[in-house]
Amino acid sequence: MKILVVGSGGREHAIAKKLLESDGVEQVFVAPGNDGMTLDDLDLVDIAISEHSKMIDFAKENDIAWSFIGPDDALAAGIVDDFNQAGLKAFGPTRLAAELEWSKDFAKEIMVKYGVPTAAYGTFSDFEKAKAYIEAQGAPIVVKADGLALGKGVVVAETVEQAVEAAHEMLLDNKFGDSGARVVIEEFLDGEEFSLFAFVNGDKFYIMPTAQDHKRAYDGDKGPNTGGMGAYAPVPQLSQSVVDTAVEAIVKPVLKGMIAEGRPYLGILYCGLILTADGPKVIEFNARFGDPETQIILPRLTSNFAQNISDILDGKDPSITWTDGGVTLGVVVASNGYPLAYDKGVKLPAKTDGDIITYYAGAKFAENGRALLSNGGRVYMLVTTADTVQAAQDIIYNQLKTQNTEGLFYRTDIGSKALKD
Repeated sequence: MKILVVGSGGREHAIAKKLLESDGVEQVFVAPGNDGMTLDDLDLVDIAISEHSKMIDFAKENDIAWSFIGPDDALAAGIVDDFNQAGLKAFGPTRLAAELEWSKDFAKEIMVKYGVPTAAYGTFSDFEKAKAYIEAQGAPIVVKADGLALGKGVVVAETVEQAVEAAHEMLLDNKFGDSGARVVIEEFLDGEEFSLFAFVNGDKFYIMPTAQDHKRAYDGDKGPNTGGMGAYAPVPQLSQSVVDTAVEAIVKPVLKGMIAEGRPYLGILYCGLILTADGPKVIEFNARFGDPETQIILPRLTSNFAQNISDILDGKDPSITWTDGGVTLGVVVASNGYPLAYDKGVKLPAKTDGDIITYYAGAKFAENGRALLSNGGRVYMLVTTADTVQAAQDIIYNQLKTQNTEGLFYRTDIGSKALKD
């Protein structure tokens, strides 16, 4: 079996690597991928994510069994619809189903309509009305660009002035383009955040281990929001009863609601949740695997990943199994300046092997084809599995101390929230 993975980041590296490890998989292509992936025998295809027709032609010409769609912008652009219309299988939601991610206002409407617990909110395209709402609600308060913004369109404002400034940047300064033409302004929720993923086909779903991402750029959850600086799974301070409650109150009703709306869901559903005093509530939905959570969840999968996806696509119940013990933890290494302006071309350390996995997000070979250089904001991620969070931290951070990370940075506290409880 040959498989195509669409995307170029660390998430797609993890997906493609796991698929290639599956029995029965002959070859995994990644379009467009990044050069670091070739170190794991993955085959890159020089087709941009937006070039759906070229991807379809490639899939037909190379006898691709099915394609796995990684990025949110591809799903929002209807890549699954285009593949399906061409008679090809693609694992991911249609454009209409993916609106759960590409419009935060739509997601809120679905949650309200189907009784899914979430923060109180208002949606605005007029700055003065948004400002009046913020001033009436007070701070802390959350301002979100309605559309896709690479994980950076969320501002948790500690003061009214910060919230008004964020709304001004989105609505009047065009900071996120069309994605910020509307803003969703939400009640601030206090509690433990966690990620809950599920494989989905219609009303059938299969829950994955819980994970906890670290969005802020710097230690202690300081600095701007990023696409994610590290993660670990499972989250030991969350009880199974919390997960069960989230499944009953959130996953089931939203999937039934999507069917009722004529938008049945197929693919990965990400529930970004927060455990409040009133139970788990939704912060956001994503219509695909998260990054960097994918890189720490998939190493825990012990079943045949490719067969699992094939079964879900065919409407069969997959036999999915996970590692029971220990914790998987990963730390992202990013370019200095990320998520704002950053330099490229930093020489990267050698790829790790053995108990430490290296996943590449932004990497490119030098012109001489020898050295691997940084080529993005988030550059690579080191991942390991150990008995405890502390043990996993020790392994990763000891490895990072041996690497030359000049021109790069990383957080030194990934997973530490689990040690405070």
